[in-house]
Amino acid sequence: MADSTVPKKDGIWETIKTVFWALVIAGIFRTLFFQPFWIPSGSMKDTLLIGDFLFVNKMAYGYAAVSCPFAACPISGRILGSDPERGDVVVFRHPTRNVDFIKRVIGLPGDTIQMRGGRLWLNGEEVPVTPAPDFVETKEQQGPQGLVPRCVNDPVAQGDDCIKQRFTEELPGGASHSILNIVDGWVADDTPTFTVPEGQYFFMGDNRDNSEDLRFPQEIGGLGFVPAEYLIGRADRIMFSSAGRSLLYFWTWRPDRFFKAVE
Repeated sequence: MADSTVPKKDGIWETIKTVFWALVIAGIFRTLFFQPFWIPSGSMKDTLLIGDFLFVNKMAYGYAAVSCPFAACPISGRILGSDPERGDVVVFRHPTRNVDFIKRVIGLPGDTIQMRGGRLWLNGEEVPVTPAPDFVETKEQQGPQGLVPRCVNDPVAQGDDCIKQRFTEELPGGASHSILNIVDGWVADDTPTFTVPEGQYFFMGDNRDNSEDLRFPQEIGGLGFVPAEYLIGRADRIMFSSAGRSLLYFWTWRPDRFFKAVE
């Protein structure tokens, strides 16, 4: 009869191997298929709010991300999949700053894009917008960074309603989404005409007066055009959302945003 007091070394070793391979599989899954992303700023309001947590579909465009030790190098290689479409919300690596951004695809290769008086012009035609109810949020610090929103009705006291004008913008092809306006005559409300190079994309934030995007060139710290190889994946669905500065603040959770589709 076996002595039950003898340590079962084989059992311990099997457990270690199981944990090891579980971590390897999880790492591969994260690398190839999905990547978590936490919304840190308000550039995509009201589509995405500070504190929204989502998984990025890395296979949407057939790119599998790999680590990149340098600021100005691609982070993915194309293996299969479709191309981004106008209106997609995409996470990508900034071409020069080695940080991840999330914005909406506005321009495809070959498109011409210009802002005139705060309105988007695409391939020589004004993109139609329809007025929608104002977006209202509380004027208070948001997220771990304690960011305070800008408002159409500034100055606004802490704790009062912060209002932004909201419109529905319809891109060619039928994709529509909300955009916000804070102030008329903002520095990026009028731009030169941009022509999107082959193999690159033009991104903008939905919160148009609070978005660091291609309207600001890389030479002054802006985004510039984004080459396809810097795309990480498409944001399809919000999994969790918290309005507080910590996940532990359960009273700040936003259950109405759990599992909400990104449109």
